[in-house]
Amino acid sequence: MKKAWIWYVASRYIFKGRGSSPVLSIVGIAVGVLALIVIIAVMNGFQLGFIESILEISSYHLRLESVPEDNITQAQDLILSVPGIRAAVPFREFQALARGRRPVQQAVLVRGVPENAHEIDKVMENRLDFEAGYFDISQNGSVLLGAELARRLGLGIGDEVTMFSISGILSAEDENGGIEKFSLTGIFRTGYYEYDCTWAFINIKDNNSLLADSETKIGIKIANRFSDKQYLEQVKKSLSKEPYFEEIVFSSWRDYNRSFFGALRTEKLFMFILVGLIFIVVGLNIFQSQRRSVLQRREEIGLLRALGGSEREVRFVFVCDGAMIGITGASIGLVLGLIIASNIPQFFLIIESIINAFIYLINLMGSLFNAGMARDFAVFSPAIFYIEEIPSRILPQEIIIIFMFGFLSALAAAWFASRKAARIQPAEVLRYE
Repeated sequence: MKKAWIWYVASRYIFKGRGSSPVLSIVGIAVGVLALIVIIAVMNGFQLGFIESILEISSYHLRLESVPEDNITQAQDLILSVPGIRAAVPFREFQALARGRRPVQQAVLVRGVPENAHEIDKVMENRLDFEAGYFDISQNGSVLLGAELARRLGLGIGDEVTMFSISGILSAEDENGGIEKFSLTGIFRTGYYEYDCTWAFINIKDNNSLLADSETKIGIKIANRFSDKQYLEQVKKSLSKEPYFEEIVFSSWRDYNRSFFGALRTEKLFMFILVGLIFIVVGLNIFQSQRRSVLQRREEIGLLRALGGSEREVRFVFVCDGAMIGITGASIGLVLGLIIASNIPQFFLIIESIINAFIYLINLMGSLFNAGMARDFAVFSPAIFYIEEIPSRILPQEIIIIFMFGFLSALAAAWFASRKAARIQPAEVLRYE
């Protein structure tokens, strides 16, 4: 093949007479790709955990308000007739103060849902990890509390919870003065601290004064939350068949979580840019290395030109050089990054074990001199951080972007460095040879 000599010469330049420059460049690209994959995977784990907790437990994908009370069931049937709708859950909610065994009061958001809400919405059930009891609000006066809320109030299964309606306290018409008592039947944990310390679930049909003044809404779960606009139009079309649904207010998760999700997206973007600076440093290193290689091989370049190689072909030799550095470094970083990102808990466990081994040796030597003892080390101690293990989520599209970013940074550096090779004239180089 006519152009095979280009790759042959490029490979000779990589493996012959180039010292450690290619190795350092490859290592730099690999480290950049590895670091970016691991950091973005961990950030995805935290962010998507928060986002999914909000969407699957609290705000739903779509929300309908001002639904006529007498037509809730009919609205549910029409909504569920739309293909791709996973669940339609009616709910009410109100703010209250809760008190248990301890003489403290805690602000609580109480949500009334159907007693079979966990069967209607399976994803919500999966997000609720019950430490004690289970999802049971079938009896009048039953309540489910977040784990941190139950801990603050000093409550266990079967204990009595007193709730004070913030609005009911000021209402003179309320015979109970906005006070209701509930029996604790389940303690759940979501992994999202705000919900675990401020949320409670009761039966939407519970006969108590706290739910009386709250409006019934319908929360909708869809197959793909990013298709919310499409599903919103389909739900509107389905409900438009009946005249008494004309006053319904529609909204999606993008509307009522815009600021929070926007902040998470900005945080991720800036982290991507900051870690991506590694590639700029490595690219400059490759650029300088390639320019130095062009100067060192002026005679060889002149000979290639004299033998018939065009300016473009000679330049392509050095571009292929950079491409091999980029593809090798990016591939190594990709493989190592995926291995570490897929085993983040084990990776941090190994780090902790190594550090704790050094701490043990220091304590052992310190015991000989009656010195103070150092405590065991934990990267993310449960006593400080509200997590049991480091989450990690790998998104294929981001992995492809990171891989291409590492490869193209090397390719671009080699392209700009090769311009000098194209300007070398064979007659000038070979005149004194």
